[in-house]
Amino acid sequence: MDIKDFKDILFEKEANGIVTITLNRPERKNALSALSLLELWYAIDIAEKDKEIKVIILTGCEEANAFCSGGYFSKDMFKEIPSEYIKEINLRDMASKKLCLKFWNFSKPVITAINGLAVGGGFTLPLVCSDLVYISEDAWIALFFIKRAVMPDFATTFLLPLIIGFQRAKELFYFGEKLTARQAYDLNIGINKVLPKKELIPYVRKQALRLIPPMGPSLSIKLMKKTMHAYFKDIIEKQLDLENKGWIKTLVSKDFNESLNALKEKREPKFIGK
Repeated sequence: MDIKDFKDILFEKEANGIVTITLNRPERKNALSALSLLELWYAIDIAEKDKEIKVIILTGCEEANAFCSGGYFSKDMFKEIPSEYIKEINLRDMASKKLCLKFWNFSKPVITAINGLAVGGGFTLPLVCSDLVYISEDAWIALFFIKRAVMPDFATTFLLPLIIGFQRAKELFYFGEKLTARQAYDLNIGINKVLPKKELIPYVRKQALRLIPPMGPSLSIKLMKKTMHAYFKDIIEKQLDLENKGWIKTLVSKDFNESLNALKEKREPKFIGK
């Protein structure tokens, strides 16, 4: 897949080595479809192979007023995927193992600018893919997996307890409550800095320039990242397999079906634990 074929993301390369990848489906608040995930995989593959690229900035399009609203599912979503790429979609990979490992093994820095709501995969993706995360003060985060009676993804069941401890992670998983940008920062949930919205992208670009020549020794940073990620690679892969097993079980549960009905009927779900 070439950059010109991307439909859900924008891939903008600058002469200085910065690439900005923008989630660009404002009509669904940048929710991630199977095509979105595939395009992100190819974007990272292209960025890894291109020696001129030194750092990636990941953000959401301004029109969406959101960074990412999580996963997107519809009966028509596969119509958007070119036929030659359908075979690359694995519906049993609900934890996004393929993309997660691609990001985890990516050798160059990734900075995420969360410029609006980040729900479900809209936050778990930055958690696993980012070296640095900056967020606008008007944004908010929520792990709404529990409201759909499903599993977290992107190895978050490992990463979040690692970052904030088991009890705090379980509280977020079990109740799925919203967190303001400031609450997320105070919880030490993987946010480096909270910024006024108009200052977010300029600050992120400034940080990106500090990571690349002439200001930053990109080889040293690349080796630091590789070394820091090496120990956790097998753990991440195993956890993704476990998350996928959990997803398969939850998707055929009565509680999941009830969550969908409740969503359509705009009411609170009534779960039975089955």
